[in-house]
Amino acid sequence: MKIRYALVLTALLPILVACKAQDGSADTAAADNAPAATAPAEATPAPTDAAPAAGTGSEAPADADTAAAPAPAAAAATPPSGPAPVAGTDYLEIDGGQPFQPVAGKIEVAEVFGYVCPACARFQPLVDPWKAGLPADVNFVYVPALFGGTWDDYARAFYAAQSLGVEEKTHDALYKAIHVDQTLKGERGRDSVQDIANFYGKYGVDPKQFADTMASFGVNARINRAKQFAARSKITGTPSLIVDGKYLVKGKSYEDMLRIADHLIARERAAGQ
Repeated sequence: MKIRYALVLTALLPILVACKAQDGSADTAAADNAPAATAPAEATPAPTDAAPAAGTGSEAPADADTAAAPAPAAAAATPPSGPAPVAGTDYLEIDGGQPFQPVAGKIEVAEVFGYVCPACARFQPLVDPWKAGLPADVNFVYVPALFGGTWDDYARAFYAAQSLGVEEKTHDALYKAIHVDQTLKGERGRDSVQDIANFYGKYGVDPKQFADTMASFGVNARINRAKQFAARSKITGTPSLIVDGKYLVKGKSYEDMLRIADHLIARERAAGQ
């Protein structure tokens, strides 16, 4: 199914538009053949008051399954390819940055994404095999972006799916439903909570339970954490990669973003030895 999804997305590259690229560079490769972006998210800056300052009382404590724990020995890492990245060009250093979900002995890579974002849908088929091949000392986490409206609804859906144990089997499928099959509207017209819950109902979750979970205290706490992380990481667009809370990856293409991330992971590994 993932191979078929990747092939369909590849075929649609020319008609998919970019989402809020952080500096325009991440979408350079696709922009030459794509029409001008019309998604509201691209024209609307991330709300400056959407996230409380890091460290405020609204930040929820780390989930029990993210608490620091002894990490397994790292697998042998392949040296990164290409030239070493340059600060200010290939990545930005985040003052006072912190990982989203710290785990002892692990280097974190966080992708800030949005299900309704066409650029994130393009990026996902590249991310899947890349994160599957990461060494054992790297912890990859998804962090949904909250730019208001339907972005926030789908961020809640991500955390509800995570709470109910269906995130893994629905992540790619939800991108496909929005951007390929168009059985969900995404930013073409706001989906209701019931529409979203009904989608997850196809994967063995009771729609009412799913809708209730989207509005639950636990999901609210995770939403606050995601807002705080995006604010302190200076996120302005999606998809964005943040390495160990310290570096916001830029890059000229999606492949270049992953290459730069490989270098920054290697740098963090060397610093910790």
